[in-house]
Amino acid sequence: MPSSEFDIVVYGASGFTGQLIAEYLAAQYKGDGNLKWAMAGRSLDKLAAVRDAIGAPADTPLIVADAGDPASLKAMVGRTRSVISTVGPYQRYGSELVAACVADGTDYFDLCGEPLWMRQMIDTHEAAAKSTGARIVFSCGFDSLPFELGVFSVQQEANKSFGAPANRVKGRIRDMSGTLSGGTAASTWATFAAAAQDLSLVALLKDPFLLAPGFEGPKQPRGNKPLFDDDLGSWTAPFVMATINTRNVHRSNFLMNFPYGKDFVYDEMVLTGPGEQGGANAKQLVAAVNAERMGGASGLKPGDGPSKEVRESGFFDLLFVALAPDGKQVRAAVKGDRDPGYGSTAKMISECAICLLRDAPDVPAGIWTPGAAMQHRLIKRLVGHAGLTFGVEK
Repeated sequence: MPSSEFDIVVYGASGFTGQLIAEYLAAQYKGDGNLKWAMAGRSLDKLAAVRDAIGAPADTPLIVADAGDPASLKAMVGRTRSVISTVGPYQRYGSELVAACVADGTDYFDLCGEPLWMRQMIDTHEAAAKSTGARIVFSCGFDSLPFELGVFSVQQEANKSFGAPANRVKGRIRDMSGTLSGGTAASTWATFAAAAQDLSLVALLKDPFLLAPGFEGPKQPRGNKPLFDDDLGSWTAPFVMATINTRNVHRSNFLMNFPYGKDFVYDEMVLTGPGEQGGANAKQLVAAVNAERMGGASGLKPGDGPSKEVRESGFFDLLFVALAPDGKQVRAAVKGDRDPGYGSTAKMISECAICLLRDAPDVPAGIWTPGAAMQHRLIKRLVGHAGLTFGVEK
């Protein structure tokens, strides 16, 4: 909709992550007269305070919109080509906005890590989105963009080295500093709570192909206990975000018409090192995660976040290993230069929205993962603007 008043509206701009996204757009695209963007949220006063605090131009448009007021969402959506939403948990606050974007043919981006809600949105809106022209793009932050594109990258190398895609890829968290977001924690607990209230959802939640409706693939590793990984010579521990990331990777394969094959097997674990110390580290990590689960939530709440120093000193280092049937390996790494849950995530989702607007306008309507939608074009933009690196390792 090139005649729209705005290219992007940041919805939830007075929240912690929304503020970071608005700050990134204000700084990175300062003086870019071709990018028209606005900030939206429940309170005009809070939005104005954020606009001033982040140094955005005084004439940056502010829009009052509330998840509890569908008419305000509809009015907001009608003014823009795309919406970036940070207002979660999405299963509580996101459904009306997705419906409004689909009805209007407006593009939508979020940071969702809630697979049950995403499946509900796919079932409810996929056909309508394709008819109205809306591109609905879930999971544009640390869950699950670096993992989805990491698998895409290592499979490109597998095709070069093996002459075929690898039907087995391992995603491994090699190193990470910083925090996952309070919104991620709240989304996880909201998903658990929904499943506890409706036990029929438990079976859905266990399905690795939950986000690939109608497809049944091979058995996948459970990834729920410490294991020694012979291919990497290291102990591994379960990764708290594997539930959403693995499902998004399988959806990506599904959306691209199975370039990794229909027998594709993928898991994610944290590398904890070799020997007895590696094994002890893995058990310690499991104990820490279980203690946090028993406590009910992480220390961070939605709207909270780490200091600027923590965000800017954070990083992540992810390894992806593609295995050929004869045992040969291809390895690729994805690295980010900020803490994963906030600093890097704010840059990633911003560049997803700009990539679809400027670099990939030909992406068809429908409900997408960002990597499947934009592929190499998104990698190029993330490397050029968002502090990510993609590299092959020997």
